[in-house]
Amino acid sequence: MDTQRDQSGATAAAPAAPPRAAPDGADDGAAATPPTWRVLLRYMRPSWRWLALGGLLNLTTGAVGLTLPLVARRLIDDLGADRPLTGVLLVMGLLVVVTAGVGPLGEWVLRRTGESIVLTARRRLVSHLLRLRVPALDRAEPGDLMSRVTSDTILLRQVTTDSVIGIVTGSLTVLATATLMGLLDPVLLVVTLGVLVLAGTLIRVVMPRVGRMSKDAQKSVGAMGAALERALGALRTIKASGAEHREEAAVHRSAEESWRASVRAGKWLAVAGHTAELALQVAFFVVLSVGGSRVAAGAIDVGTLIAFLMYVFFLVPPLQQLIGAAGQYQVGAAAVARITEAERLPAEPVAPAATPPAPGAAPAELEFRDVHFRYSPELPPVHHGISFSVPARGMTAFVGPSGAGKTTVFSLIERFYEPVSGSILIDGGDIATWDIPRLRAAIGYVEQDAPVLSGSLRENLLLGAPEATGEEIERVLRVARLDALVARLPEGLDTLVGHRGTRLSGGERQRVAIARALLRRPRLLLLDEATSQLDAVNEAALRDTIAEIARTTTVLVVAHRLSTVTLADRIVVMDAGVVRAVGTHEELVGADPLYAELAATQFLAASPVTA
Repeated sequence: MDTQRDQSGATAAAPAAPPRAAPDGADDGAAATPPTWRVLLRYMRPSWRWLALGGLLNLTTGAVGLTLPLVARRLIDDLGADRPLTGVLLVMGLLVVVTAGVGPLGEWVLRRTGESIVLTARRRLVSHLLRLRVPALDRAEPGDLMSRVTSDTILLRQVTTDSVIGIVTGSLTVLATATLMGLLDPVLLVVTLGVLVLAGTLIRVVMPRVGRMSKDAQKSVGAMGAALERALGALRTIKASGAEHREEAAVHRSAEESWRASVRAGKWLAVAGHTAELALQVAFFVVLSVGGSRVAAGAIDVGTLIAFLMYVFFLVPPLQQLIGAAGQYQVGAAAVARITEAERLPAEPVAPAATPPAPGAAPAELEFRDVHFRYSPELPPVHHGISFSVPARGMTAFVGPSGAGKTTVFSLIERFYEPVSGSILIDGGDIATWDIPRLRAAIGYVEQDAPVLSGSLRENLLLGAPEATGEEIERVLRVARLDALVARLPEGLDTLVGHRGTRLSGGERQRVAIARALLRRPRLLLLDEATSQLDAVNEAALRDTIAEIARTTTVLVVAHRLSTVTLADRIVVMDAGVVRAVGTHEELVGADPLYAELAATQFLAASPVTA
């Protein structure tokens, strides 16, 4: 197979940047990573009104709570003075009712807003990932990218609604509580703050550890997703190799590493939370002792001491909120960093979808001019200045040893990669100047492994031509010899094909891929070993069909079967990234030793197909 690994000896990475375009991955580190708070503001900005409303409702709940100690003080004073209690009790009842109504409403508003932020982030990230440049995708792990869309985005809800809003509302509540405590008795306030400052110093040391552990945990979750995706993507091979236990161990190691990092983060969060709780308990007893002595000395009355002690208890929720929010911010910062990394992967520009060519559109002309290409600077070149031209209409076959660079020709035409230098022209225009959707709309491409997506057969056929009519579908089914298959399927075109088309045979998947490409009415049809998995009967029939299509369309074929190659109008012989010769089968057998050897050996196994 003429894959990237064949050509370079290693899995392909990003290509070197062509002089005419910005390098792939040029923004990887070209600009400093923005701070977490700036990224969060970007996500929060569309929902700021709802966030403000939720925060205001929470502040209202806190403000109502802060008035209760003052009302309690008034109640004690009225009891001591034998005054009527009706008014005070009505006020206390009203405050309780307001708290019971406003609190849940504010919580619901923030939860709803948080889910909206997660939805926005997922849409944005999915849209970016689906437009990633192929070199960037080559470097990434699909399972890790999936974890950034699923688990990392969930943490955005926590860090925006619980953390950021929690820090704001918690800080304001603590400030208001401290102000009221100062109005009641400045001496007791100083005593309380002294205890809390000591606890705050310890918490400040703990929080960076929470951030580091949380980042490690999120990375481990991504690694686990990548390991699981790797195993599930080749499950049959793993079973056939008896490698279930080894793959299981690899996934388990990633899961255990995530567990260890999360446990370490939880340990430090627990230290921070209990430190604050212990500090408040110490503050309560110190205030009770100092306050009792001040009551005995006549500096304050009993009502003031009780109200102050109530405020000490009222400090517990907002302080816990602040500590929890700080911890969630550290966890969320790790998720935000991973989301930002994914968003900074180089992607193709956003452009409107292009429609397939109109029926009867003229076939395309193609030319390569001195094209040089390598997958990355540290890998050897794949193409060493290849040049050839393909006129409109007809079939052109590419042959050569594995690793000659044949499949890469197709990848360059589709602009999955950009050449290091040289030009690729369609209809006389450099494809670098084409909008990518318009370029690909004119091309039908059948890959080596003929991938079929999970879903129905109809969805697979309409993937590139959603507006195709029933008549057009029936036509391509006959051309690809799928009509008999559809007739046998229990639900016809609406039959589910399974994950990656597992309910279809290899030959059926290949014919589905061919039908899908033909349904786009391509001006240029690229077939990469498009008949390699077909039996002799279907291969012969489809080969004749391709020859028929070549009368009105420009067809390029990577082939190893002599039966396909001999039908071509011209043959391009490639070896080690160069074009050795171009000609017909009869011309090349006598003129090019490599082609003669291939025809006598590699193609020999295919010759009985035509017999």
